[in-house]
Amino acid sequence: MTEEKKQEGVRKWYVLRTFSGHEKKVKQYLEREIERLGLQDRVGQILIPTETVFELRGGKKRTRERTFFPGYILIEAVLDRELQHLIANMPSVVGFLGSGDQPTPLRPDEVRRILGKVDEAREMGEQPEIPFKPGDVVRIIEGPFNNFTGVVEEVYPDKLKLKVMVSIFGRKTPLEVDYLQVERES
Repeated sequence: MTEEKKQEGVRKWYVLRTFSGHEKKVKQYLEREIERLGLQDRVGQILIPTETVFELRGGKKRTRERTFFPGYILIEAVLDRELQHLIANMPSVVGFLGSGDQPTPLRPDEVRRILGKVDEAREMGEQPEIPFKPGDVVRIIEGPFNNFTGVVEEVYPDKLKLKVMVSIFGRKTPLEVDYLQVERES
């Protein structure tokens, strides 16, 4: 068996571009079509790299899935012209990443990095999303400075804290507070 023939049977990872927000729909459609056409031997995993984040909305903590790469799906496949045509012509699919009409497989180091990022996010569990940015006007709702209003100067996502500049006795004073201790001033 020649080296070229060996390579033909090896699954490689490709990046499929979709309409942003349609990733799950495309994945479901792909899985149904692969099963319907009996292509399970040529297509392996279909991944939408996501992480679980929690955010504060309306004073309530909510959990949601956030995609690492909106508008992109990773697909492990032995990609020939027929399979490429089938996938590229599915609803909500823009096409494969690559030059011209030739999809470019991801390098093994890129795959390890992306899959490692997914595993890392799974291990960490919930990753908070801090809903504030520098310049936001906030009111402190908890602690010794309750009801003080200030401006967010810095966000520390690793510590889940904010640096808020408040006026105490007419002097601007920086306070470091937990992001759950403040709410956006309306």
